[in-house]
Amino acid sequence: MLFKLLPVIALLTSTVSASSSVLDLIPKNFDSVVLESGKPSLVEFFAPWCGHCKNLAPIYEELATNFAFAADKVNIAKVDADANKELGRRFGVQGFPTLKWFDGKSDKPEDYSGGRDIESLTKWIVEKTGIKPKIKGSLPSSVVMLDDKSFVEKIGKDQDVLVAFTAPWCGHCKSLAPVWETLATDFSTEPSVLIAKVDAEAPQSKRTAEKQGVKSYPTIKYFPKGSTEPIPYEGGRTEKDFVSFINEKAGTHRAVGGGLDATGGTIEALDAIVKQFSGAYGDGLEEVKKAAQGLKDKYAEYYVKVFQKVDSNKGYVEKELKRLEGLLKKGGIAPEKIDDLTSRSNILRRFLGKDEKSEL
Repeated sequence: MLFKLLPVIALLTSTVSASSSVLDLIPKNFDSVVLESGKPSLVEFFAPWCGHCKNLAPIYEELATNFAFAADKVNIAKVDADANKELGRRFGVQGFPTLKWFDGKSDKPEDYSGGRDIESLTKWIVEKTGIKPKIKGSLPSSVVMLDDKSFVEKIGKDQDVLVAFTAPWCGHCKSLAPVWETLATDFSTEPSVLIAKVDAEAPQSKRTAEKQGVKSYPTIKYFPKGSTEPIPYEGGRTEKDFVSFINEKAGTHRAVGGGLDATGGTIEALDAIVKQFSGAYGDGLEEVKKAAQGLKDKYAEYYVKVFQKVDSNKGYVEKELKRLEGLLKKGGIAPEKIDDLTSRSNILRRFLGKDEKSEL
């Protein structure tokens, strides 16, 4: 009867988060899922703090999603080997990420030493199992491809531009690609920011790469609006790293995932007036009007409006904040409208004395 129970045990003891197609393995379920199920498994041993693991994560998730339909034939799984060190030691893991292929019958895995891009990983599984992935149609890319002509048209104008110079054969470029797509989506509602890419070996863009002195891939450069002089990007290559960099350089307030952070929409000079007249906003109305007139910011007038409303209705801020938060929770709102509701909510919190820190 044991052979009948194993699939049930595997189902009950393996865990998958609601938003992930990758199986999470721990010492308690590893053997039943990987070694005794008769089903092959590709297992990633990772550490949460590992930069290369973070870069691999979206690619590995895509891989698992593409093979999710064949979950009864192959496992795509991962082990937090920092939290579960005994599993790492058991299989000789000495660095992160380490990928190993288990045939589902023995505890002697085969090391995966191929590329960490989606094409290489997919090819490995197809060759091992004969199973072909089911790839869902992808959404249109928010990354703007630049060539010799469009590079000149876009750089040095009215946008802050972050450009990745890549090559089709480059493994690191393939690892960067899904992160770059996510980053472009994060800033898709920021008209003053452009996330771009240049195929440095394409005939129509090779000259631009040469002029920019690109000698290795990927090379990432930041061009401030109005300038053709680039700032080399030398930071980490996670979504959070790129978002932090752009916020600092371009003065944006994006958070990982594309929403606004706790400072989005707020204006430091007007926040100071809010704090100065806390509890007596009627006395500060003229001062905030005067300060708002000299600012080229669409939310400056919203500060004035709140000063006026609070002066005549003491409970206005709490009620309005609750209303806006209710609209945000309903969902189904266009990204631009979400930004607006979040910005106004952030401003209202200043009137409640909630001077929140920006967090990614």
